[in-house]
Amino acid sequence: MTAGARTLILLRHGKSGYPAGVPDHDRPLADRGRREAALAGEWMERDGLQVDAVICSTAERTRQTLERTGIDAPTQFTADIYENSPEDILEAIRTYAPADAAVLLVVGHFPGLPGTALTLDGDADIDRFPTSAYAVLSIGVPWDRLGLDVDPAARLTSLQIPRA
Repeated sequence: MTAGARTLILLRHGKSGYPAGVPDHDRPLADRGRREAALAGEWMERDGLQVDAVICSTAERTRQTLERTGIDAPTQFTADIYENSPEDILEAIRTYAPADAAVLLVVGHFPGLPGTALTLDGDADIDRFPTSAYAVLSIGVPWDRLGLDVDPAARLTSLQIPRA
């Protein structure tokens, strides 16, 4: 990694269940979501993505997704990215990402996460972003400037859709 280069991983939560009477924020993962979240963690490890820090929505399904990935990194849970816009997600990154983190994982929701990837790299080819999918972006600015400065280095390098 070159000096100043960073990697941003945007992971959509796994497939959730819809138990009767459970508010949206509290919906858990379905069996398929648990399997695919674990697979996402395996794929990230396979690809050498060593996560330094995590920002995760407070929703139950995002918390369970993070747990199932097996990623053990300092984590900031925040409602700031629960079902929010790319601008809100970028603000959360600027606020919570440790300056020294080379690889940052954000676990959140649709449509905010693919919108964030497209905001950072307008040339990205994202035609779908299903549950448990994750986008990997190369970032050239410090986390506290992400989305504020034009980042000519921001590029979508990978879009993975973990399926068994």
